[in-house]
Amino acid sequence: MVSCVAVFDIGKTNKKCILFDHYFNIIHEIEARLSEIKDDDGYPCEDVDRLTAWLLATWKELEADERFDVIGVNFTTYGASMVHLNAQLKPATPLYSYLKPYPEDLEKQFYDRYGDKLTFATITASPNLGMLNSGLQLYWLKYKKPELFAKIKTSLHLPQYVSFLFSGNMVSEYTSIGCHTGLWNFETKCYHNWVYEENIISLLPRITEQRNTFSTNFRKKRIPAGIGLHDSSSALIPYLYKYTDPFLLLSTGTWGITLNPFAKENLTKEELQQDCLNFLTYNGQRVKASRMFIGNEHEEQVKKLATHYNKPADYFKIVTYNPAYIKPLTDEPVTPDESTLTATKTTKLNIQLDFAQFETYEEAYHVLMQKITEPQVEAIRLAGEYNLSSFEYLLVDGGFSKNKIFMHLLQANFPDLNIVISENSQGTALGAAMILNIW
Repeated sequence: MVSCVAVFDIGKTNKKCILFDHYFNIIHEIEARLSEIKDDDGYPCEDVDRLTAWLLATWKELEADERFDVIGVNFTTYGASMVHLNAQLKPATPLYSYLKPYPEDLEKQFYDRYGDKLTFATITASPNLGMLNSGLQLYWLKYKKPELFAKIKTSLHLPQYVSFLFSGNMVSEYTSIGCHTGLWNFETKCYHNWVYEENIISLLPRITEQRNTFSTNFRKKRIPAGIGLHDSSSALIPYLYKYTDPFLLLSTGTWGITLNPFAKENLTKEELQQDCLNFLTYNGQRVKASRMFIGNEHEEQVKKLATHYNKPADYFKIVTYNPAYIKPLTDEPVTPDESTLTATKTTKLNIQLDFAQFETYEEAYHVLMQKITEPQVEAIRLAGEYNLSSFEYLLVDGGFSKNKIFMHLLQANFPDLNIVISENSQGTALGAAMILNIW
């Protein structure tokens, strides 16, 4: 029987339970996809009851599996989502989706009372993102669904709800509070005034630091149970443990997100207008982050390339780097649209390629990667506060780390940085396992 730590890693699409051994090697994985349901307005949302049932059933499955002896458990989930509990400690509302539209009249009401969007965003490091500002979900419930709001006794961020299911303890913690929730004042390092004025504070449990753990039962013995982490902050933990010199982390997938846990400057209005924001590490330290919609753009463009050149959809995977195809681009640089704080103007690329200019797929793909990489490079500089000489490493994980053309272009743009490809295939879960300090 192998001693191990279990981590429940709850994504929007995939729900996983991952077991790590003493050396933090993955030794077992359970995965599920749960269908969404409709909320009380008919909008798609997570089925909180089905998620709860899967979590508890998976735990029983582990208890019955005599190959493994779980000696600790932790939790990490996607953010911008809250579970509101009634007096019986059951969900009082649906688990509303952060993609749900936010009412314009209520948004105006909020900012009319608590300051213009830009000033509020600067203080809370929360660009105006509607339901993605999860604290404003509580404001929405209070004024748009007062009958439901009256039933709420405690509101938990999703990672802490999952932890509560196992430990029975209800807490708040920094990684969930600090990620564009609109709740946290980054200047005073406490909740924003509106949280008190609207008496939202009465619904939020005490803030507990990650060094504190609770306990849960596993085969009739008590084992440590973590308090849960927001996934982006959890993914940083393995790097913070490993690297003592300053680094930037570029996490790639649908988004290219650059994380700077060594930020020195306060978030400026100009940075906010370029979709730059702050969130908090597990110990309450500020992280500066910028993002670019590179994965989505790449996916759309390679479909067009495959159709035009009559190639398989994944043909780009075998295209090798050819420096002869790399030429200066003549496009005008993208400038931020200062009229909005949403991501649509500055992080969506909307690349236009004239295929008639290129004889081969390979040449066109190189130009595409240049057009994708250039704005990503600017986003990296933004997160690095335009002082990249103070960093030793640029760490790259996710899908684009396997793209040789992308990695060559990054190195060409940052010749003085040591660019390191991460080997963490489950970095988010790994961070949650490491923070328990079981071994």
